Amino acid sequence: MRGPHNIIRLVRTGATLERTGAMGVIMDAMDAPPLVRGTLRFLAWPFQWLGLRGDPSMPPATRALTALGPAYIKFGQILSTRPDLVGEELATQMRVLQDKLPPFDTALAKASVEHELGRPVEALFDEFSAPVAAASIAQVHKARMRDTGEAVAVKVLRPGIERAFRVDIDAFYFAANMIELLSPSSRRLRPTDVIAHFEGVVMGELDLRLEASSASEFAANTADDAGFQLPAVQWHLSARRVMTMGWADGVPLGDNAAIDAAGHDRVALGNRVLQLFLSHALRDGYFHADMHQGNLKVAPNGDIIAYDFGIMGHIDEYTRRVYAEILYGFIKRDYRRVAEVHFEAGYVPADRDVDEFARALRAVGEPIFGMDASSISMGSLLSYLFEVTERFGMETRTELILLQRTMVVVEGVARSLNPQINIWQVARPVVEDYIRQSLGPRALAQSLGRTAMVLSRFGPRLPQLVESVLIRASAPRPEPPRRDRRDLALWGIGGAVFGAALVAAGVTLF
Repeated sequence: MRGPHNIIRLVRTGATLERTGAMGVIMDAMDAPPLVRGTLRFLAWPFQWLGLRGDPSMPPATRALTALGPAYIKFGQILSTRPDLVGEELATQMRVLQDKLPPFDTALAKASVEHELGRPVEALFDEFSAPVAAASIAQVHKARMRDTGEAVAVKVLRPGIERAFRVDIDAFYFAANMIELLSPSSRRLRPTDVIAHFEGVVMGELDLRLEASSASEFAANTADDAGFQLPAVQWHLSARRVMTMGWADGVPLGDNAAIDAAGHDRVALGNRVLQLFLSHALRDGYFHADMHQGNLKVAPNGDIIAYDFGIMGHIDEYTRRVYAEILYGFIKRDYRRVAEVHFEAGYVPADRDVDEFARALRAVGEPIFGMDASSISMGSLLSYLFEVTERFGMETRTELILLQRTMVVVEGVARSLNPQINIWQVARPVVEDYIRQSLGPRALAQSLGRTAMVLSRFGPRLPQLVESVLIRASAPRPEPPRRDRRDLALWGIGGAVFGAALVAAGVTLF
């Protein structure tokens, strides 16, 4: 599936961008260098007749990405949250990609519901509306449950969506392999691993049972978060291609005029959406990884409502602590510490100079402080940060891709609500609270306590485990060590480990 035939798909991508006029629009919006602009258009122009025509009623960029399919629409959704990168006009045009794409026929949706749930729509719902929102993967219908009368949102996957994504992902794999083959310097970015990560995320999004499970876990984690609410999952009306949740009444977070008319404070909302994301990522290690405006509303009481849980991010506790220390170092302007954390975590090769890396990080961070967001060229900062990572041989960290991508999206949402927001000032209380909870003496005691609990479960087996290790280590020797000495060593090691567990437990208890 990933052979040279994918060249046709990639050529068609460039041809579609050129034929619809999107190539020039995107290059202009992102202020692409003349060499890049000229090269891409030179390669695409002869093949534009192969390009997809799209819907002529749509603006060029939206028209091209919609015609190319769901994977490209996902890319456009990210750009729609970054007016600072692509300009306000293009970002506004692309916002329709979040939930205003052309829907598929309601009859097909009803047939899918009946097939998945085993009963006709009329037996389950008193009402079942035409599509109220349509995105790249699924569309949503408003319905009313027959047994309770409760208003719900019924999400139904698009017909044939699995195959459509498979075609795009295969082409992306081919492109990544070609990049690694033709440009050895790009291998540090691990493009194939990045596509594999993207594939895993997308495949999970195509099973709505997993999304329902994610929503349930996320709700449990955030039950006590002030100013935040989630619709409840209706498990008996959910399956692989259909998911039913409570209906979320509110104003779309992307409609500033409606937010103002409803009397909500956009500055407070911008701060809250950023702080909620950081709190979920750092505190829980489990966060909504698709937090664009199309998946967020403002309730009448001012709460932020999140929905669409197809993409959720998870980071382990160690990575959370590293990420928090990096953020905290930037907030405190302690670039030496930020550099040291990168080296300690293995993000930068050990043979590089830590002081030089710290100076490079200072050049990234210093322009942010003392300036409002509208005065910062995020494009320039990202460009320079990319140069820094290349110069110091940093590889792409696939475990952080979703975190980094979501941070970009959430920052874009916050900026759309309050263009003057300073992300570092808003992030500071959340990061400082996490540092206090997770990196201080109390956190150390808790970690030792958890270690003691794990060791206590293995305590009775320690001699056997250690003996197995020593036997394997000594197997090549012609004469094994004497039994009495080995027993003494085994019990000595076991006693030392068990003693450490007791000390750890003592630290926790007292």
